[in-house]
Amino acid sequence: MRNILLTVSYDGTDFCGWQRQDFADKGKAVRTVQQTVEDALKKLHKQKISLQGSGRTDSGVHAFAQAANFYSPVDSIPVEKYPVALNCFLPDDVRIMDARVVDENFSARRNATSRVYRYFINTGKPFASQMRYVWPIHYRPDIEKLNKMAGCLHGEIDCSTFAAAGDQSVSMFRYIDDAHFFYEGENLVFQIEANAFLWKMVRSITGSLIYFERMGKDAEFFKKVLESKERKNAGPTAPAKGLFLHEIKFDGTRRHI
Repeated sequence: MRNILLTVSYDGTDFCGWQRQDFADKGKAVRTVQQTVEDALKKLHKQKISLQGSGRTDSGVHAFAQAANFYSPVDSIPVEKYPVALNCFLPDDVRIMDARVVDENFSARRNATSRVYRYFINTGKPFASQMRYVWPIHYRPDIEKLNKMAGCLHGEIDCSTFAAAGDQSVSMFRYIDDAHFFYEGENLVFQIEANAFLWKMVRSITGSLIYFERMGKDAEFFKKVLESKERKNAGPTAPAKGLFLHEIKFDGTRRHI
C-alpha cells in the first residue's frame, strides 16, 4: 500500500472550507474540498479513501498548493497518472497539480514545517473576473509603512490579538518566519509564513495592517496592538476571497509551539 502526497489547487469561493463537515447543515454534510477529493478518490479506487490535509482553510479561502496524503490500496496506477485520473472525477474548482509517493509514515499535517499564505489586495480597478480573488481597496497604500509594521511579526509571538472569537487552540503562540508586502502590478500582496496559524489569523493581520496604514499609524503603534493580546485593539478582518494558501514546506525547522 503506497502513501501518496497530492498537491491540490482550488477556488474556495463555493466551498465551506477544506475540512470535511458531515453534519454541519442540520445534520447534513456541506460542500468541502476534502470531501470533494475523497469522493473522487472513492470513484477511482472503488472504495472509501481517507485524505489528510496539511491544514484547514476557511470558507471562501483558496489554495495554490494545499498538500494532502492518502494510502492507496491499488498499486497498478502509476503515481504520475493520479493528477489526470483524479481530475476526470473532480469539478473545475478543484485540480490535482501533482502526486508523488512518500514514506509510509509521512503525514501532510505532522510533517509540515511551515505554511505560506498570500493575500491579494487590488489597488486599482479589478476586472469582473478578478473579483472572486482580490480585496479591492481603491487606493495605493504606502508599502514602506506597511512593511515596517509587518516587520514586527517575526519569531515566537503570542498572536491572541489576531485570534478570532471562538478559536479553540491550546496555545496562542505561533512562530512567524516572515511577513512582508510586495506589489504585482495593481495587486498589493501580503505574504506570511509561520509554523501554523490561528483561526482567521492571516485575514485579521491583513485587515489590521491596511486599516492602520490608512489611519496614519506606525510600527510602534502596531507593536503595542500586538503586545496588548486584545482582539478589540485589532482592525477589521479582511474578506476571505483574497486569501490563498500558497505553499506547504516540509524541509524547514520543526517548531512545536
